[in-house]
Amino acid sequence: MSEQFETVSLLVDAGEAKPGGSMAPALGPLGLNLGKVVADINSATSSFKGMKVPVDIIVNVEKRTYEISVGLPPTSALVLNEIGLAKGSGLAGTEIVGNAEFDQIMRVADAKKSDLLAASLGAACKEVLGTMVSMGITCDSLDVREVQKKIDNGDYDDQLSQYEKSNPFF
Repeated sequence: MSEQFETVSLLVDAGEAKPGGSMAPALGPLGLNLGKVVADINSATSSFKGMKVPVDIIVNVEKRTYEISVGLPPTSALVLNEIGLAKGSGLAGTEIVGNAEFDQIMRVADAKKSDLLAASLGAACKEVLGTMVSMGITCDSLDVREVQKKIDNGDYDDQLSQYEKSNPFF
């Protein structure tokens, strides 16, 4: 008889997961020590403290063992963390709550490169900027759609190539 595995996917507060909420009903029936699982999740996600992080718990049902796989936080969480905000605007399009420098956008794009569909750092930055539209955050004190146009026009080519020299995108 082959071993049976179950995967439980959760979005947790990095470094501060608690055994309640959606975690207990998902993991309880699998016979795991919930306290130990929570401690292991908190340890594995501590580097993303203050953000929501996707976590997969792969459980060997028969042996009652597990592995934890930590994903990257959502792009919006990385942007907010990068510029030091707790949340985006509730009135995107009319209320601006923060500003990011283009260097910060490049760092977020670089961190998310494995999750993005972009073939270049510039295209990845445009994807990050697209996320920022609904967050009420500008870039270089400009509407993010203007910055996307400037990327297309080559206005950021020097910054992009300089960043890629020290942080190759692929």
